[in-house]
Amino acid sequence: MINNTNGNLFKTEGMTVIQSKKDMILSLYNSGTTEIEAIAAISGAKPSYVGSVLHQAGLIDNYFDLYTSTNYPMNIYSKHFRGKLGFKDVLTAQRSIRNLEQSYRYFANQQDRAGQHHALEMALTMLDRARWTGKLEEAEIYRRWLVGKLNQPLVGNVKSMEMQPEKADVNDEKFERVELKLAA
Repeated sequence: MINNTNGNLFKTEGMTVIQSKKDMILSLYNSGTTEIEAIAAISGAKPSYVGSVLHQAGLIDNYFDLYTSTNYPMNIYSKHFRGKLGFKDVLTAQRSIRNLEQSYRYFANQQDRAGQHHALEMALTMLDRARWTGKLEEAEIYRRWLVGKLNQPLVGNVKSMEMQPEKADVNDEKFERVELKLAA
C-alpha cells in the first residue's frame, strides 16, 4: 500500500512502484548491501552520488571523492581549507589560490609533507570541479598554481642526473643512488 498526495492508502497489487535513486540507495544500504560499488551498480547511480547520499544520511563517514563536500573533514588538514576555496568566479578562484599558497608555505615551514600534499590535492579537486562544471577560466587559475608547484625540480641539479644509458653501469652504486632519488 502507498499513501497518495491526499494521505489516502491505495493498493499497489499489479502496479510497479517507482522508487527514487536516493530511496533505492538508502533501502539497499539498510537491507545489508553496504559496498558503494554494488549499490551504484544496482541503483544505476554513480558511486559519488551513492557516497554522498549515504554520507548525508549519516550512514557512513569515511567516503571522500571529488564531489564530497569540504564540510565533511577528510583529515586534520581539512579545517585549513573549509569555506576558503571556490570557483564561483575568477576573483574567488584567485582568493582561493592565495589561501592554498599560504597553507602550502605554512606546511613547508613546519616540514609537514602531508599538509603540503593535502594543499595540492585540494587544488586538483577545485581544478576538476571548476573544469567539469564549465568554469574554464577559474579552472585555469588552479591549474597554473599546480603546474607551478609541480614544475619545481625535485633535486638541485637535474643536469648532473641526466646520464646516458649506454654510459651508465647499472651495477654502479652511484647510478643506483640516483635511481633511488628519482623514485623518491
